[in-house]
Amino acid sequence: MNVLITGGAGYIGTTLTTQLLNAGHNVTVYDCLKFGGNQLIPFFRNPNFTFVKGDVRDHTELERHVTRADVVVHLAAIVGYPACSKEPVLASQVNVDATRALAAMTSKDQLVLLGSTGSNYGTLVDQVCTEETPLAPLSHYGRTKTEAEKIVMNETTAVAYRFATAFGISPRLRLDLLINDFVSRALNDRYIVVYESHFMRTFIHVHDIARSFVFAINNRDTMQHNVYNVGSNSLNRSKGEICEIIKSKIDYFLHKADYEKDVDARNYVVSYDKIATTGFETTITIEDGIDELIKTIPAIDTYSPFRNV
Repeated sequence: MNVLITGGAGYIGTTLTTQLLNAGHNVTVYDCLKFGGNQLIPFFRNPNFTFVKGDVRDHTELERHVTRADVVVHLAAIVGYPACSKEPVLASQVNVDATRALAAMTSKDQLVLLGSTGSNYGTLVDQVCTEETPLAPLSHYGRTKTEAEKIVMNETTAVAYRFATAFGISPRLRLDLLINDFVSRALNDRYIVVYESHFMRTFIHVHDIARSFVFAINNRDTMQHNVYNVGSNSLNRSKGEICEIIKSKIDYFLHKADYEKDVDARNYVVSYDKIATTGFETTITIEDGIDELIKTIPAIDTYSPFRNV
């Protein structure tokens, strides 16, 4: 099967590329390489791998590759409220306009898999989020991703995944994600400053994120035209709990502060019952993910670009 991954050189895309190639698929990564491309080097030895340096805002170039794909995994996005707030016009162009253009390029026979986000829910205290919970995003990031999700679900044959917060190692590592960042700071700085430590968050290892896309490809007939929360009920934890798990493995100083807040106001418990009914389950625990980060981070330059993406 021919699979196109927009934004495929990123944190999720490089992990997914490995899994798709191992499964025997032809994979085309379409990416502008905003953060470099060294992480793609091992893939070029595989004859089923193709790389296209392209921007999703270049609709003519994008269409050339979308029309050749059986499956389009749409990961290209400006991710997170800090990045979207810094460049709101770019965020709208990439997250919304490019998604609308991509949707118009696809036929009903093609499957579109969208990487969406739990930030679509906004703030929900003392409530469990299901796929039926009304969306009320609070940040520009959440609003653009909510709009992108509506576009693909209304205009394409699609599966949209509202992912929990990712963690764990990838060929294109990110150290700005909560668990990855906390482990890095505990190791390198020997202290963590955490705000809103009682806020509940939900997590998923990047390996399991990639597995969920492969799972959707293999189960298209039963999953298409659906939105799923993707994660595990066992991975709903507070930020404070994450700090304590790390503290059980690393000796560091923890300071609980009250001078910052999460603009997306992510403080909720998410139900993953719907994705569980398909047979999909996560495989990597928070504890195991932290252990692998503890082994990996010392090999990374503290001043590498991974920290600031």
